[in-house]
Amino acid sequence: MKRLRYVMIGGFLGAGKTTLIGRLARLYREQGLRVGIVTNDQAEGLVDTLSLRAQGFDVGEVTGACFCCKFNDLVRVVGELAGDNRPDIILAEPVGSCTDLAATVLEPLRHLYAAEVELAPLAVVLKPEHGEKILGDASNVGFSPKAAYIFLKQLEEADIVVVNKIDKLSLERVDRLVDQVQERFTDKQVVALSARTGVGCDELAQLLLEPENGRAKTPEMDYDIYAEGEAELGWLNCTVKVRGVDTAFEVDDLLADFVERLAAKCESSGAEPAHLKVLAADDDLTAVANWVCSGIPPETSIRSAVKAKEVDLVVNARVAIAPEILTSIVNEVAKELGLGWSTNTEVVEMQSFRPGRPMPTHRMPLGQS
Repeated sequence: MKRLRYVMIGGFLGAGKTTLIGRLARLYREQGLRVGIVTNDQAEGLVDTLSLRAQGFDVGEVTGACFCCKFNDLVRVVGELAGDNRPDIILAEPVGSCTDLAATVLEPLRHLYAAEVELAPLAVVLKPEHGEKILGDASNVGFSPKAAYIFLKQLEEADIVVVNKIDKLSLERVDRLVDQVQERFTDKQVVALSARTGVGCDELAQLLLEPENGRAKTPEMDYDIYAEGEAELGWLNCTVKVRGVDTAFEVDDLLADFVERLAAKCESSGAEPAHLKVLAADDDLTAVANWVCSGIPPETSIRSAVKAKEVDLVVNARVAIAPEILTSIVNEVAKELGLGWSTNTEVVEMQSFRPGRPMPTHRMPLGQS
């Protein structure tokens, strides 16, 4: 039986991994390939899963920790996707605050499941909003050096570094980012693209079908710094049920207002977002809004262009702030939204916490002293 091709797309929170995976999945479908997708989160209620399923993709989910700590769950979910309608390719999106994936996911897959799975090169998506600051050694990048450590380790272990969102950057800024990556990580292949518009995505799609060369070394990892960098982020998932009292409302406008209010309150508290995303869903409608960096306004990445009398707002927030403060902000903004839009709002399924210390199921480092 032909082996599944396992393609992992890593990168920091807010880098645009989900948009890129959706784009790659469509490109591979156009080539006649069957595609399965695996999403991953520290908690349940994942916007990425709902968004990709709404686009018609077959999506499995690993929750509760990153792939490295839930390796057996990852294998199980991939096996479930490889059931009756066996895919040719699995596109896997790990948690955006996770690193050391080569040693804890790819090498174990290579050693334990070589007969079933073939590995693609590890692609890591670079988030320009924080990448320009971190690679440029700016004095204030919005996060502590411990969170920036995770960002850089992700790039260090990549086979391919993907500079995303070039549709929002000048040519000069794109060239500078590419040069900064190549100067710091001289052995990396760098691809600049826009997952949103599709520019450059064909090249990456082809590279991910090529054989993985087999790395001679995986980065050394200080798990104390890694754990403290992850724990800097408050993690929140919840659903806000919005029900119109008298008339229907513009879903996109309500969604944008909600995320803008959240961003304003976080910024006024001095909190830097890694990624705050909200999906509005009801029956067949889907809209998504994101906020990825302080000083940059939120934006609506997927529009519904419909009116509705009720909608669920699924909130995934990863912000450098205490989770109890983040919880208070979300509850406060939900109440304000109800008053401003004359709707009944109810916050349900609230989960908020700081991620625990990573405890990989397997770790098979290569070439470390």
